[in-house]
Amino acid sequence: MQLTRWQRLGLTAAVGAVLAVGATALVVQAIESSGDPAKTAQSTDAATPAATDDPARVTPADPVAAVEVEAAPVQSAAVTAQLDYALAHWKLENYNAAEWGILGENDCVNFASQVMIARGWTMDGVWSSPKNGNAYGASAAWRSSTAFMKYIASTGKATALTDQQRDQVKVGDIAQFDWDNTGDRDHTGIVTRVERVGDTTEIFFAGHTLDSDYRSVDTAITVDHPGATAYYWSVP
Repeated sequence: MQLTRWQRLGLTAAVGAVLAVGATALVVQAIESSGDPAKTAQSTDAATPAATDDPARVTPADPVAAVEVEAAPVQSAAVTAQLDYALAHWKLENYNAAEWGILGENDCVNFASQVMIARGWTMDGVWSSPKNGNAYGASAAWRSSTAFMKYIASTGKATALTDQQRDQVKVGDIAQFDWDNTGDRDHTGIVTRVERVGDTTEIFFAGHTLDSDYRSVDTAITVDHPGATAYYWSVP
């Protein structure tokens, strides 16, 4: 089809107008994008993730200091031997009767004396046993709680502590009890565990006559014998 001169001029003008409008739109879009960094980032790099409000993770400049944990007291070989003996022979079926015999229903000091021998104490003229299975042939200090108390006090083998000083009591020490608060001693055991939590100290002991390996001192003086008093001998 042949276009007239005026038709060709009109078509050229129309194309120019379209191109001008498109260029103007591109310029406007560029101006708007330049005022909005987020839009610019999205239009220039679609693979880049959008910015978030999360703060940047800070890398510590210095390493965190290690917390020191207080080590448990080192237990001596003597105390280990003492506890090994106590925990091996506290049950009736495991009494060491062949050597030390049994004192009927009052065998607590006979047993405590055996445990102290295992620790390294030696017999003397006041504190002794024939060690032939005859517990009744032992001396009074060997088989009586009150006599044992007087023997330790006179020889200085241990330091007396009251129940108000239980924070000084340690495993391997001797525990004694006055059930009726008459001044004598009615029961004797060997401390097998000490638990300290804050300002509170709980003590456990092994013994014969109400055989036990970890009997609570608090239970003994509040439940078993309400109002009783506990004493201790701190053994060096």
